[in-house]
Amino acid sequence: MQKLFEEVNSLDKRCYDEFGLSEDILMEHAANGMASFIRTNFEKNSTVSIVVGSGNNGADGIALARILHGDYDVGLFYTKEPKSKMALLQHNRSQAVGVKILDELNECDILVDAIVGTGFSGEFDENISSLIKYMNSLKSYKIACDIPSGYKFYADATLTMGALKKEMFLDAYKDYIGDVWVLELGVTRGVYESYTNWYLLDMEDLNLPNRYKKDTHKGSFGHLSVACGQKSGASIMSASAALRFGTGLVTLVGFEDVQVPHSLMYSHALPNTTTALALGMGLGNEFSKMDMDKFLDNSYPLIADADIFYMDILKELLKRKNVVLTPHPKEFVQMLKMLNLADIEVEELQKNRFEYVEMFCKNYPDATLLLKGANVIIAQSDTFFINHHGTSKLSKGGSGDVLSGLIGALLAQGFYPLDAAINASLAHSKLALDFKGADFSLTPDDLINGICNL
Repeated sequence: MQKLFEEVNSLDKRCYDEFGLSEDILMEHAANGMASFIRTNFEKNSTVSIVVGSGNNGADGIALARILHGDYDVGLFYTKEPKSKMALLQHNRSQAVGVKILDELNECDILVDAIVGTGFSGEFDENISSLIKYMNSLKSYKIACDIPSGYKFYADATLTMGALKKEMFLDAYKDYIGDVWVLELGVTRGVYESYTNWYLLDMEDLNLPNRYKKDTHKGSFGHLSVACGQKSGASIMSASAALRFGTGLVTLVGFEDVQVPHSLMYSHALPNTTTALALGMGLGNEFSKMDMDKFLDNSYPLIADADIFYMDILKELLKRKNVVLTPHPKEFVQMLKMLNLADIEVEELQKNRFEYVEMFCKNYPDATLLLKGANVIIAQSDTFFINHHGTSKLSKGGSGDVLSGLIGALLAQGFYPLDAAINASLAHSKLALDFKGADFSLTPDDLINGICNL
């Protein structure tokens, strides 16, 4: 688990004020970190072209050129004349050791984007836009210095300075950042970083259900009851995933006769041994208000998904102390509107996912929210996590139903709602990443069958 920050200027300032470090020292460490990455991954004499801007992001790139000069065939391509104090200083240093200036940008082994960093908030002019488009067309290994410039440069690796920036994990930027590496700036990350309530989840954070105790029976591992409605296939997928993920018993609860797999149970009434509920997947309109009231007349932990976000019963569910909500963006927008929190379109949400998640959690601090997307946000009260291990393999109907089953399984086995959402989300991602078939061929059954290999 790694910390995420809204901005790092305050962290840099702390280095200056408390640790006696200078801007020059931090920049030298940043450039050395980038050089170390290149030395580790590429042979000497490889060609390196570094495209730099006029500010401090460009200065980082110029310093990198000086450090690599002599071991690599390095060239600097200036988009503008150096302007900031550090850019001018680094330019003079680079010229003193003989770094060459490129008149044109051609194919190279390694292409470094150091045009603009996190301080840039405008739009590129036509020349820079055309240049970045050309850079993207090159076959070079592409490295972004701190962040991909304007999130227009398609990086194979982003070497970010000091700490992780939250903005890097907006869904819209997932295709641009590549693999992310944090470079230390004269002090360890533990010293450089300060308090935050946003975190990036690593796969090492995954905590799977266990069966260490030997004196057990099926009731020792919980009983998940899944509402089975109009589209029974969705709830059957959820229930099957839950059974695979360690739940001792899984019952589909419905009011029509439905054929279910032999490993699952089916009932018209909620079993009295239930320890958690799953509701919403394929629910449709088959549950009457009376049926719903019977299903929810308890205090069991609950995973709510899909159709629930279009029903007034959602407001009642949010009064529970142990509910997990798993909307995709369109459902979350609908939920915000129903709760009178915001009336926005999906496009607005996707640009400001973090802010709207924080808004929801401030108003409903007892609920655990899992907002689906290319990067999943999991939140409860004032603590927020991002699972960035999502993959397009999961972009298929039924994947979300499997996730709901995984969350329900952990709730039934006694996981706290936030822990259940985090661990189920990581397991869900791992199942997709571990799938060996073609990216487009993953099915919910593949996910369920893969649980046994986690």
